[in-house]
Amino acid sequence: MAYYGLVNLVTLFLYAWDKRAAGRGAQRVRERTLHLWTLAGGFVGALAGQGWLRHKSRHFGFVAIAWSALALHAAAWSWWLSR
Repeated sequence: MAYYGLVNLVTLFLYAWDKRAAGRGAQRVRERTLHLWTLAGGFVGALAGQGWLRHKSRHFGFVAIAWSALALHAAAWSWWLSR
């Protein structure tokens, strides 16, 4: 659980950082970085960033990857716990 907590905090931070950088015209966080953190387990942080910050919420790929990562992790945990 600590792993998921940390990964989600980092992912949310990255979304906030990218949102701020976008508004200031500063260097942005790479899309691949946001996707990798989401797939690593930061789907809650990604969805929170998309909802609360309204960042990347109109980009279908970001929304789809976040929900797919959630489903993938849920399926993996379900499989692991049912063994």
